[in-house]
Amino acid sequence: MEVNKIILTFSSLPQNVTIARMLASSLGAQMDLALSELEELKVAVSEAVSNAIIHGYSNAPDQFVTLELEADETKISIQVTDNGCGIPDVNQAMQASYSTDPDRMGLGFIFMQSFMDELRVESEVNKGTKVLMVKYLSHNRPSSH
Repeated sequence: MEVNKIILTFSSLPQNVTIARMLASSLGAQMDLALSELEELKVAVSEAVSNAIIHGYSNAPDQFVTLELEADETKISIQVTDNGCGIPDVNQAMQASYSTDPDRMGLGFIFMQSFMDELRVESEVNKGTKVLMVKYLSHNRPSSH
């Protein structure tokens, strides 16, 4: 089983969200994801990276976000890691419409949950946050029975 792994560490700058999206989309296209699944993959990655930049680092451009992509014939795994402020209550943060920023809708985790097959968030205050998402390739998706 061939595994393709890509690790990219980039500055905590909003314009790098686009690069993260493109990288995930390129990998998804290689895995023959449907167009709708590629769009979902891009949104999920955008939300995770944006959260790291906006919430984890409060838009501090001198910090770094790491994106890890791993693909095999069954799934694509995506991990987004920051060393920012962390999330005091992950369960609360994953609720619809919850945001620490009044200008944000608070739907990032909701989008990640609905567009990916698995979502796990690990966070420690003042140490950072790790978001792990998995998208199974349609012929390997676990049945819901």
